Amino acid sequence: MAANPDFVYTPPMTPYLDIIFQDEDIVVLNKSSGLLSVPGRLPEHQDCLQNRVQRVLPTATVVHRLDMATSGIMIMALNKPAHVSISRQFEQRKTKKSYIARVYGHVKDQEGSVDLPLICDWPNRPKQKVDHENGKQSLTHYQVLSYNDLNSDEESSLVELTPVTGRSHQLRVHMLALGHPILGDRLYAHEQALAASSRLTLHARNLSLAHPVTGELLNFVAPCPFT
Repeated sequence: MAANPDFVYTPPMTPYLDIIFQDEDIVVLNKSSGLLSVPGRLPEHQDCLQNRVQRVLPTATVVHRLDMATSGIMIMALNKPAHVSISRQFEQRKTKKSYIARVYGHVKDQEGSVDLPLICDWPNRPKQKVDHENGKQSLTHYQVLSYNDLNSDEESSLVELTPVTGRSHQLRVHMLALGHPILGDRLYAHEQALAASSRLTLHARNLSLAHPVTGELLNFVAPCPFT
């Protein structure tokens, strides 16, 4: 991790697994901040949500991911047809996701959109950056939920973020581009924003999609731990 040389992986052990919903086709989980979604290359990076789930549900497969530092809802498929159906819904943008974030400073506009193309910042990977020539189109809608004073000198905003595309680090880079980095972001936050929280204050709160077998519309919610 070139951009994070001091990183030491210490995944949270409680709760070990937080299952929100489970049937024969899917399992929906609330991932803790600090836990990898899938295993990394190194031996010390093998503990992850995927491996934890597969110990109790061996057929579970990952359909989408959350950044290690992000908490919240992840869905896994329990059979091949479910995996294909859910993957297709993500690819065709038929799923709906919303996140809660606490960002540095007072966001001036109550709501708006960030439409900035993103690409990997290769010398500083895994960081991403805005690149108008070579970046992939990336769109995020935001809405301010409340304002908060961190202390007498610093202010923050609680925002709901709705990504239309699903680029790596999209929400983190888009908030940075607005001038309001997410608090506790080890990769993108400036010193004051980093010091304001011991964790990345980004949480996947809602996920809506059609059940892969019945077609029923499902909406899952994981309460935000830092509001």
